[in-house]
Amino acid sequence: MSISQQSEIRGPLRNPRNAYKNAPNSIHNDEVAQRVGMRAGTIAGSVHMDQFPPTLVDLFGNAWFETGSLSLTFVNATKEDEAVQVIAAAPPRGADAQVDVRVEREDGLLVAEGTASVGDPGEPSHLSRIDLRATDPSELRMHSSRAVGSTIVDLTTRVDPEQARQRLADGLLTEPLEWYAEASPWGGPIASPAQIVQLLWRDTTKELTTYTGGAVGLFGSIEVRHLHGPVMVGEDYRVVSTVVAVGQSPRTEYVWFDSVASDAAGVEVAMMRMQLRWMKTSSSLY
Repeated sequence: MSISQQSEIRGPLRNPRNAYKNAPNSIHNDEVAQRVGMRAGTIAGSVHMDQFPPTLVDLFGNAWFETGSLSLTFVNATKEDEAVQVIAAAPPRGADAQVDVRVEREDGLLVAEGTASVGDPGEPSHLSRIDLRATDPSELRMHSSRAVGSTIVDLTTRVDPEQARQRLADGLLTEPLEWYAEASPWGGPIASPAQIVQLLWRDTTKELTTYTGGAVGLFGSIEVRHLHGPVMVGEDYRVVSTVVAVGQSPRTEYVWFDSVASDAAGVEVAMMRMQLRWMKTSSSLY
């Protein structure tokens, strides 16, 4: 059932900040973005994810940070001076639920769409419904050697407390919660969706980008799921990422991968499914 067929909850209009507009060879940089056909440097999809938690806590309660998910495909990119809002369908009654969600620009342009859930809703998330059938590796130039099921990284890392505090101080979290910087119902500060993405993405991306011929990358889809959350700021986690599928579109090559964060006791705390894309026109392999 689409959101339009249900009662809606709309968050406030916000203007997300582009923290990476000066990054070299980045889709968030105006010059680079325009070179590959974008209007301007884009707002990262993970930044839009940070606009959801106040709405999701209103819908699902604090349990969203313990067993909740947010699963999105990014449809149209926005730039820094464009206001957007999150929209969610009101959930059915009960402890386990899933609803349709989306992000819209102020003029109604669809920015992202997907699902959000808490607990075990008994139905697949937005990204879990996508057919990830792999492309024939011989057709690929960047990721032909990436075997489905292979490990990309296996390491220990954390959400850095000082970096988390600085992002808050610089106004880079579109919808900041005090739990991100101070005491939370779970003890110390917890990670926002974008910080979880960073935890589960950054080292994997470094490895994958080695094989792209200098191509410009961008997010296609992201699902963040708390398994036994929340993710705590400053706590060490073992992160293991594996290839789910590789493929291509007319303009990009892409890799789907899953990353899982486990705590010191081996408990899986959070996971992410991501589709990373690389623009063919920006790669020396094309």
